[in-house]
Amino acid sequence: MKQIGEWQAETTASTASLRAISRGVPQPGTISGDLIAQLRVLEEMKSAITALQARVAVAFDLAQRAEQAETGVPASERGRGVGAQVALARRESPNKGSRLLGLARALVLEMPRTLAALRSGQLNEWRATLLVKETACLSVEDRCAVDEELAPDAGTFEGKGDRAIVAAAKAAAYRRDPRSVAGRAARAASERTVSLRPAPDTMTYLTALLPVAQGVAVYAALTRAADSARAIGGGVFGGNVESNGDVVVRSRGQVMADTLVERITGTPGGVSGINLDLVMTDRALFQGDSEPARLKGYGIVPAEWARAVVSERQPAQDREQDLDQEELAVWLRRLYTAPATGELLATDSKARLFTGRLRRFIETRDDTCRTPYCDAPIRHIDHVVPWRSGGTTTLTNGAGLCEACNHTKESPGWSSRANHANVHTLEISTPAGHTYQSKAPPLPGHRPSRT
Repeated sequence: MKQIGEWQAETTASTASLRAISRGVPQPGTISGDLIAQLRVLEEMKSAITALQARVAVAFDLAQRAEQAETGVPASERGRGVGAQVALARRESPNKGSRLLGLARALVLEMPRTLAALRSGQLNEWRATLLVKETACLSVEDRCAVDEELAPDAGTFEGKGDRAIVAAAKAAAYRRDPRSVAGRAARAASERTVSLRPAPDTMTYLTALLPVAQGVAVYAALTRAADSARAIGGGVFGGNVESNGDVVVRSRGQVMADTLVERITGTPGGVSGINLDLVMTDRALFQGDSEPARLKGYGIVPAEWARAVVSERQPAQDREQDLDQEELAVWLRRLYTAPATGELLATDSKARLFTGRLRRFIETRDDTCRTPYCDAPIRHIDHVVPWRSGGTTTLTNGAGLCEACNHTKESPGWSSRANHANVHTLEISTPAGHTYQSKAPPLPGHRPSRT
C-alpha cells in the first residue's frame, strides 16, 4: 500500500501544470496542508474549465446557426440538435446537454459578472446554475442588472451556501420585476408532473410535482389514513395479522406509502394486473442461479427478488383481506439468444411500423433510449435507416428512442446506420462530423469477454 508521501508526490506531479496557470496558493509547509491546497486549486480549475466550456458551447452554437443559415434552414429551426451535440461531447444525456447550452448562453451573453466569478473560482457550476435559474423570468436588461447588483466576482457570495445564494437572487429579481416573478409562479402549475427514478435496494423514487394546495391536500389525506390505521390498530400503526398469527407493525411512513399505492392502483400491493417486463435467465428462474435480472423502467434487480415477484403471492395490506384470494398472474415468454454473444436473435417484418411482438422485442433488447448517455424511457421505435431511404422494418434496423432523441435525429446533418460487424450496434453521425457508437445492453446471463 502506498504511503502518504508517495500519494502526495504523485498528486503534486499531476497537478503541477494546473498550478502553473492558476493563481498562487500559499504552501502551508506540511503534507496535509499541501494536499488541501491542491484540492482548492483543482476546484478552482474545475470552475475555470466550466467557464471555458460555456464560452466554447456558445461559440459552437453560433457557428452551427451560421452554417444552417447558409444551407437555407429556416430561422425558426436554426439551432436544433446543438444541445444534443453538446451532450455527446460532454458525455451527458441530450436533456442535460440542452440545459448546459442554455446555461452557457445565459452566462456568456447576459451574465458576464457571474461568468467572471466562475472563471476565477469564486463560484462553482452548480451555484452559477442557481443564479441563472432564479433570473430566468427576467428580461435581458433586468437580468444584466441583477448580475451587476450581485456581482459574485466581487465576493458577494464568499462563504455563502446554496440557500443563501438562491435567496439573494430571488430578492434581487423580485425588486427588478415583481410582475414577472409573480407570473412565473402562476405558470409553474403547468409544469406539474410525476416522475420515477431508481433507488438503491430495488426501491424507486415516485415524485409528484404539484401546486402547493394539491400537494398539501395529498399529504394530508395520506396522514389521515395513517392516523386512522393507528387508531384501529390500538396504538400501533396498522398492525397486520400474518397467517401464522404474528403482528407486523408498520410505521406511519409505511402506512402512508401503502395507502398511496393502493389508492392509485386500486389493488393492495399495486402489482396485480400490471405488466412488469422482467427479463431473467431460465437458470435464475428455475434453478436458483444468482444471475441478476432486469426490470423494464428500473434496471438490474437481484435474482432472489425477481423469483419472489414471479412466484410468491401478493402480500395483503388489509388485515381483513383473505390471503388466499390474491395471487400474481405470471406469463413467461422465451427469448432466444446467440450462445456466443448473448444477443437477441433477429426477426423480420414487412410492416411499415414496429408493432406487436417486434416492438416488444426491441423494447426488451434496448431497455432505454439508444442515444449514448441518454437513460430516458423508450417512447418511439423507429428505423435506423429511414423507411423513405429504403430502410426495412427489422430488428437490426429498429431502435428504441425517447421522443426528444427521435426528433433530433431528423434534423439536418444527423444520420445513423447499423454496424453489421458488431451486432445491435448503431453509429450516429452529427452535423459537426463526429461519430458515436451505441450498442444494445447485454441481456442477463451474458458476461462480456475481454479482448
